[in-house]
Amino acid sequence: MLLNGFANALTPGHLLWALVGVTIGTAVGVLPGIGPALTVALLLPITFRLEASSALILFAGIYYGGMYGGSTTSILLNTPGESASMVSALEGNKMARAGRAASALATAALGSFVAGTIGTLGLTFVAPVVAGFATSFGPPEYVALMAVAFVTVSALLGPDLLKGVASLLVGVAVGLVGIDSQTGQPRLTFGVDSLLDGIDVVIVVIALFALSESFGHLISGTGSSTVQPLRDRVVLSRSDLRRSWPAWLRGTALGFPIGSLPAGGAEVPTFLSYSVEKRLTKHPEEFGHGAIEGVAGPEAANNAASAGVLVPLLTIGLPTSATAAVILTAFQSYGLQPGPELFEESGPLVWTLIASLYIGNLMLLVLNLPLVRMWAKLLTIPAYGIYAGVLVFAALGTYAAGGTTVDLVVLCALGLLGLLMRQAGIPVAPAVVGLILGPIAEQQLRRALTISEGDLSILVSGPIAITLWGVAVLALLVAIGAPLRRAVTRGAR
Repeated sequence: MLLNGFANALTPGHLLWALVGVTIGTAVGVLPGIGPALTVALLLPITFRLEASSALILFAGIYYGGMYGGSTTSILLNTPGESASMVSALEGNKMARAGRAASALATAALGSFVAGTIGTLGLTFVAPVVAGFATSFGPPEYVALMAVAFVTVSALLGPDLLKGVASLLVGVAVGLVGIDSQTGQPRLTFGVDSLLDGIDVVIVVIALFALSESFGHLISGTGSSTVQPLRDRVVLSRSDLRRSWPAWLRGTALGFPIGSLPAGGAEVPTFLSYSVEKRLTKHPEEFGHGAIEGVAGPEAANNAASAGVLVPLLTIGLPTSATAAVILTAFQSYGLQPGPELFEESGPLVWTLIASLYIGNLMLLVLNLPLVRMWAKLLTIPAYGIYAGVLVFAALGTYAAGGTTVDLVVLCALGLLGLLMRQAGIPVAPAVVGLILGPIAEQQLRRALTISEGDLSILVSGPIAITLWGVAVLALLVAIGAPLRRAVTRGAR
């Protein structure tokens, strides 16, 4: 099946879209604040005329490219484009200020390739097994799985559990707008006929990511940063390579398994990798002043986790990062619902997508090592020019998706809501997850209660459901206990 996927992915058309994806992904990953999630959201309406496989290959290229590109702005500007790139800035920017930006960028590029390739291998062999297991899920198991997703997403994608839950509930509320599929009654439409079909997910994603980000920069001002010049070719010395390759492998070993968990994501393994490298290094005096292991390990963990995130997304339909949530929207816009049935009903498409990840990863390496100087020059574009373009694309994309002025009004209203959320420190990513998974959770809950004639005990009727509820409770206790433990520790000091 994978060989058939390669046969499809290596056609000229698909190769072109993979190249376009990794190029755009790297370019926007380099620009501060313009991450892969925002880019995929902006390009969703533009790709409506593409066939599903071409569009998904494009988005996968943007995803991998954006994860790599974030390291460039972290190292040169000390401004992470994505939260998972924060750790790379700790040592990478110190290396750049010491005149070793080329070495830092080289270990990031090579580490991304190694980790991305190993992570994609893991996806190839793990995803079908998980999908096969998930076919045994019924409505009660899916309700419990949604509970796990809601708790973990609220806790991991926000600064604290309460703000994460607030964002999640905003998304669930927006997802309920429209006609109730079972009763036929309109919900939360306020008498506006255009809302009877619900609010298009694409519009919500563009509003919460693109508009709120642009409005935020308008209010706070663009600021200014200094780009560190590149003095050398982007290559690794023999000494740097000896210190980097063990860190790449350790970062990959941390990144892929944690990224594959329904409670995964890339932030946790990058911090863990940095901590491991700091403990194992033979050069502890360099940490905090530009240790190459402090760039190599976290970058590898970041990219391995990016591949791991696709495991729960493709097999059980759970997005564990903002970009994965937007890619889930891309699947749904083509009438595809990621989950165990995806491998059975759309197997050729899935394997073509996985094969394209190998190809895109190789393209990234070939593209980025020679073109790092060009990506660095992108950092000199004024921020007001970047965000003006984002607003134009957001409005055009929304009108293309819906075709009415009501959609533009909804876009602006949700954009202002997103701005208020950002000002209050409430993350927007859980809202997207709530918007997508909320209606699914409602549908599965209703099915379960219909089967049991209203008996709630069906929700804990099987070993899988009981295990998943246990995981949800455990995740909730951890999310509540961590801030309390930090507060007690601070009080003791």
